[in-house]
Amino acid sequence: MKSILYVLLFSLFVQFISAQNGEEVFTFLRYPTSARVNALGGNNIALVERDPSLIFHNPALLGGEMDGMINLNYMNFITDINTGSALYTKAIGDISAWGVGARFISYGNFKQTTSENIVTGEFSVKDIGINVFYSRDLSERWRGGLSLQFLYSSFESYSSIGLSVDAGLSYYNSEKDFSFGIALKNIGAQLTTYEEKRFKMPWDIQLGLSKKMAHAPFRFSLTAMYLNRWKFEHVEEVDAEYDGDSFFKTFAKHLVVGVDYIPSENFWVGIGFNPKTNMDMKLQGANGLAGFSAGAGVTIKMFDVGVSVAKYHPSALSLMVTVSTTISDFRP
Repeated sequence: MKSILYVLLFSLFVQFISAQNGEEVFTFLRYPTSARVNALGGNNIALVERDPSLIFHNPALLGGEMDGMINLNYMNFITDINTGSALYTKAIGDISAWGVGARFISYGNFKQTTSENIVTGEFSVKDIGINVFYSRDLSERWRGGLSLQFLYSSFESYSSIGLSVDAGLSYYNSEKDFSFGIALKNIGAQLTTYEEKRFKMPWDIQLGLSKKMAHAPFRFSLTAMYLNRWKFEHVEEVDAEYDGDSFFKTFAKHLVVGVDYIPSENFWVGIGFNPKTNMDMKLQGANGLAGFSAGAGVTIKMFDVGVSVAKYHPSALSLMVTVSTTISDFRP
């Protein structure tokens, strides 16, 4: 535990001394890795469920209730851009748990040409992350978690390696059906660069809360993200800032809202809205559905299956599928 904390402190130090204005690397870390989170707007760090995919969003959501679980996720992001993850979780005694997982994004194959536009071959572009998780109950209602991530990116003959840490806290009051979360995400640095230029990590500070109604099977979630900055870079011109955004619009871009209907432990339906995605996509000609998402999940025998759709690009819908199971359920 102390070793992981030392890594976290070191990563914080490296992040602050190396951060600079410019583009980010390993941006796939911002993408959802859970059909349930994807349905609720794409960001959620407060949900307390027996769903291992949630720990990619906040490592403090890992717990002993996920003992011996396997989780698989896949999303067709846009055209031939695909992303996915795999995860295994295990309890340690009564108050701790660990997990190991991986996530990837493949941007597809590209033609390699000369300056005369002669095709000489093909190359692929992909990012990969390997995660190690650890969580511990701090009290009856509080839980802390850490995740160490080894990152690798490949672009034709160029490659980059990075290291980052996620740290989170989770609070859950079962009597009031209320949960709260805080997460410091992607704190680290690019260890080796594609060429000479060093890019910054997509680090973020997020806060979230979730509350289930007392006499109805509805749960409301609110997530605040990008709390480490106020203004956003222009969607088309990276180095320019929006000058025309009002205070309200800028504030709204930091929020994600979601509602899920949970009539039983074996079924859920959720919808979400991401104002930033909605405003950014409108600038690129998307319709009014940009930023909205929806999904549903059901337990089928020994498998928990979730499916969700969201609009991250003006011309396409992104479909995500999540499957979880417990190894012990297969024993005779």
